[in-house]
Amino acid sequence: MSGVGPQRTAAIAAKVEAFVRDVVVPYEHDPRRDHHDCPTEELVIELKDKARAAGVLTPHILEDGSHLSQQETAIVLAKTGLSPLGPLACNTAAPDEGNIYLLGKVGSAEIKERFLKPLIEGRTRSAFFMTEPAADGGAGSDPSMMQTTCHQDGNHWVVNGRKAFITGADGAGIGIVMAKSQDGACMFLVDLPDPAIRIDHVPNTIDSSMPGGHAVLTIDNLRVPADQMLGNPGEGFQYAQVRLSPARLSHCMRWLGACIRAHEIATDYANRRMAFGKTLIDHEGVGFMLADNMIDLKQCELMIDWCAEVLDGGSLGTAESSMTKVAVSEALMRVADRCVQVMGGSGVTSDTIVEQVYREIRAFRIYDGPTEVHKWSLAKKIRRDWKAAQSEKGKP
Repeated sequence: MSGVGPQRTAAIAAKVEAFVRDVVVPYEHDPRRDHHDCPTEELVIELKDKARAAGVLTPHILEDGSHLSQQETAIVLAKTGLSPLGPLACNTAAPDEGNIYLLGKVGSAEIKERFLKPLIEGRTRSAFFMTEPAADGGAGSDPSMMQTTCHQDGNHWVVNGRKAFITGADGAGIGIVMAKSQDGACMFLVDLPDPAIRIDHVPNTIDSSMPGGHAVLTIDNLRVPADQMLGNPGEGFQYAQVRLSPARLSHCMRWLGACIRAHEIATDYANRRMAFGKTLIDHEGVGFMLADNMIDLKQCELMIDWCAEVLDGGSLGTAESSMTKVAVSEALMRVADRCVQVMGGSGVTSDTIVEQVYREIRAFRIYDGPTEVHKWSLAKKIRRDWKAAQSEKGKP
């Protein structure tokens, strides 16, 4: 991590915010959408070109290739999230942002040049192949259930299995594939498309902000050169944790920005709309909902900053990112729901982004680990900590 200080961070964030509000927001009704209602590649490329020209493409990566601190990244990524299209335009969207972070942390010089550089430059998209179909008994929130296998064959590894809900796989140029060997989990970098990776189905989902949707696919005798493995055999889960804790946090950052914008739209509506002789904001029920939004948004901001500080301190931050992901996703769901409610019929139309933000946040409560899984993980930690404390006291 490389800190640039509060003044430069504020300048980067202000530049990003101006770009998103002035340039990106007018694209929110652009008809270039696929049959899943996701932005098309043409639209994404056009937005990235505009961000590149404005000097806000991949704004959390500095000119020397270093990464803003997590606390600084939080400020910048929230600004990209002010529009659902903002992270795509600024190249801070999932899964690319998380993959950029991982490769920057653990990639070899060769891997950084071949795979990381084009991601930072916004010249391609990537996908992270970990989750597997539940019907196959595969890995979801429990990665130890992974069914995808790999074995070494000369100077290549051969991968076989199925994956599910792989965000952005359709149209991606780079893939990070997880599989298990006799030594444990492994992680590979692959060029896409590859004939050995077949997309079987891209389901329609409640969210629609990520190009390529969330694919179900089959990996059939994929051959990967040995030098495209990240690290060594058996280190895959270790690297997954390096990626997942910051990735959970950056999801919180982006969706905080989206809910700030939804709250702005609902606030504007409540101050203009008349009902029963006065504006909606002057009706206690509506005013209190917007007040609750202010409280939840501030609490989200504080949780994100706290978790970012932990990660900046060098901790893996697994428990902290779990707590933050639960608290922020649940609070933002309340914010998005109130925004819809304040706006009434207008809140469920596509005339504004409010209804889309509601859908996206509903999905956010599930991906990167649903609330219940994170709470279960935290409960196990509480149990471990209690037992450790009892042991130190000499109690059974």
